[in-house]
Amino acid sequence: MSRQESFSAVYQRASDRKGGDEGLESLLPNSNSNLSLDDIGQYSDAQLLSEMSKKVFQSGFVWRIVENKWPAYEKAFFNFEPMKVLMLSPEQLHDRASDATLIRHMKKTMAIYDNALMIQDIAREHGSLAEFIANWPGEDITGLWAQLKRRGTRLGGNTGPYFLRAMGKDTFLLTGDVQAYMKAHKLVDFGFSSKSGLKQVQAVFNGWQQESGRSFADISRILAYGVGDNRV
Repeated sequence: MSRQESFSAVYQRASDRKGGDEGLESLLPNSNSNLSLDDIGQYSDAQLLSEMSKKVFQSGFVWRIVENKWPAYEKAFFNFEPMKVLMLSPEQLHDRASDATLIRHMKKTMAIYDNALMIQDIAREHGSLAEFIANWPGEDITGLWAQLKRRGTRLGGNTGPYFLRAMGKDTFLLTGDVQAYMKAHKLVDFGFSSKSGLKQVQAVFNGWQQESGRSFADISRILAYGVGDNRV
């Protein structure tokens, strides 16, 4: 592995590409990263299943189309109440997967059912999915990614992290630009989907966070703005 670049150098490169500090900062949204347990706890399991399912459908698809169809999904899946979703029969799930008002994708439709089951299991263990996520330590956010991938369905890659970011759990994203940077600077010796590789990435982001005091979300955006195609 190479020596990690300082975050100030990462920031300066992004600033130079975006017309100065003011231009760069204007591209960073006022995110709700690092919400407290009380803040994240406002979300019900139904709301989290809805957002999680939306991110599953948006993966590899046009996000706007999914957004436009989501009211129909809320109706078709009983506002995503996990207990009600789990009462759907295989035939009913198949009907929804072939419904023209929704998105015809059987595996993603089945993921709604599977992830409702995961949420119910986690709720029994930890009180609610919101509590489980809120209490997870930020310095091991990739460990939470792994939990969602292992226990849920179709939550690997950036789908799980996008879901976490949407609900206010601070996380970075392994976009193409972020991965390219890590490879170019030889900061990762293993694959990005491996436990060892994710541990190395986590250590890099932990170091930058300690240096800058910024959220993981902002750090990964700033990193992406300084390299490649700005996939943030």
